[in-house]
Amino acid sequence: MTEKEGKYIYCIIATSQERNFGPIGIGSRGDDVLTIGYDDLSMVVSNHPMARFTVSRDNMLAHQKVIEKVMEEFDSVLPVRFGTIAASADEVRNLLDRRCREFKTLLRDMGHKVELGIKGLWKDMEAIFKEIAKENKDINGAKERIQSDKNIQAKIEIGKMVEQALAKKKEKEADRIAGSLRRTAFDYKPNKTIGDAMFMNASFLVDKGREKEFDNIMNDLNDEYKDRIKFMYAGPLPVFNFVNIVIYPEKWEK
Repeated sequence: MTEKEGKYIYCIIATSQERNFGPIGIGSRGDDVLTIGYDDLSMVVSNHPMARFTVSRDNMLAHQKVIEKVMEEFDSVLPVRFGTIAASADEVRNLLDRRCREFKTLLRDMGHKVELGIKGLWKDMEAIFKEIAKENKDINGAKERIQSDKNIQAKIEIGKMVEQALAKKKEKEADRIAGSLRRTAFDYKPNKTIGDAMFMNASFLVDKGREKEFDNIMNDLNDEYKDRIKFMYAGPLPVFNFVNIVIYPEKWEK
């Protein structure tokens, strides 16, 4: 039995022209990535089986790479949530019709903007924990009290105090770095950090005309904190953290 083919949706752009971005569709079949339009809006799609979708790193990267390809030609691109498949081209056109005003407003708001991602990691965690001990008298006092004590519970309590102090230190340092970068950004969103060393994981919404200014500030921060912080800088990226377009099957949207 032949599987029903749907339309995998990557993003939305403002164009009435039919486009073909090449055989870069999600999955391993090499499907062409095309536009399906209604009025002056289009969704960027490729064919994909309706009943079979694999959530994998390869598919997530393919989703993002298609959007980045579209970004090379269009100033305003609205990413659609990963894993969205419409039943048909007609359903895509109906979606564009019903949500036309919403999509046009978002396209205007996101026009000529990109997302830039910054992660900050402390290079020397031993030094950071020494700073925490120096800055927190309660932790020092508790450590002195249990020097000759084998009380496991007391040691657990000290561990919790250090964990809380580390969280506050992360927040303070991230705010300081973000404050320097937010001067050039329309919006800023902190994301979840991983591990003790990562104190910052943030996304910035920046006008394409101010990317160079943002780059220069990052260069200055790299110089200022070269002995303390390792920065990881990614972009320009699709505006995933600032636009969240969720599309359900048509039968749920009516």
